[in-house]
Amino acid sequence: MRICRFKNKSGQARIGLAAEAETLLDLTAANITQLQSLLESDGAATQLKEMAKRELPRVAVAEVEFCAPVEAQEIWAAGVTYERSKTERMKESDFSASAYDRVYEAERPELFFKALAEKVVATGEAVGIRGDARWNVPEPELALVLNSKGRIVGYTIGNDMSSRDIEGENLLYLPQAKVYARSCALGPWIRIGADEAAARNWEIRLNIQRGGKSVFKGETTVGRIKRRFEELAGYLFRSQIFPHGAVLLTGTGIVPSETFTLEEGDVVEIEIAGIGLLRNPVKVV
Repeated sequence: MRICRFKNKSGQARIGLAAEAETLLDLTAANITQLQSLLESDGAATQLKEMAKRELPRVAVAEVEFCAPVEAQEIWAAGVTYERSKTERMKESDFSASAYDRVYEAERPELFFKALAEKVVATGEAVGIRGDARWNVPEPELALVLNSKGRIVGYTIGNDMSSRDIEGENLLYLPQAKVYARSCALGPWIRIGADEAAARNWEIRLNIQRGGKSVFKGETTVGRIKRRFEELAGYLFRSQIFPHGAVLLTGTGIVPSETFTLEEGDVVEIEIAGIGLLRNPVKVV
């Protein structure tokens, strides 16, 4: 089952459930007005299956303006969870190389704050590259959707935009390299009802277009993530309180070479089998 947030013709945010033939059901007509009410439920998948049987208004997906699938959650991220990411991070900085190597092997994962819900970019909206950076890349990632109890209730697609030259200069600059305007995109769907075993079979694909032509492609599988999902979620919720839940990006295994950097006007497409396609143009911020 896949759910989303979208805007109706009056610009009001609604909750949708993916249906057959490229349509979605408007769950707001059934008094489902917030994602959180579903995500906090222990029986969300069962509830959605029952909703799918009802005669609810249908909307063509092609006519929908998607919103980011977050309401009040904080967005966090895990770093260096793929061996490829560890290797490339070590290459980009002699100064910080040992830190990346050690965190990959350590018991405690690297976790960092990424964005507030109101700063998240939806599919179709522009992601940002820093004007004071020389090496900007997207980071396609599976994102865990967590309720206030820390339970994994769904999955979505994330883009953890990164200025690698800033991070590579000094590891203490990571917040500037990672947290800035339009640095996080999520969506368009949240997949409900899949367990970790199923999710680890999903492929992640990245396609970057420039002037209508593909200039970079890469792919990996969720199964290459070293750490278990519940391990990552458990560390995030240690000594923390998330009354509205949280979204946790799980790291990237697709890293463009040091000769590639994003340019304004590029289009970033991230596809995860089982969820959908996140597509964003690029602008300088």
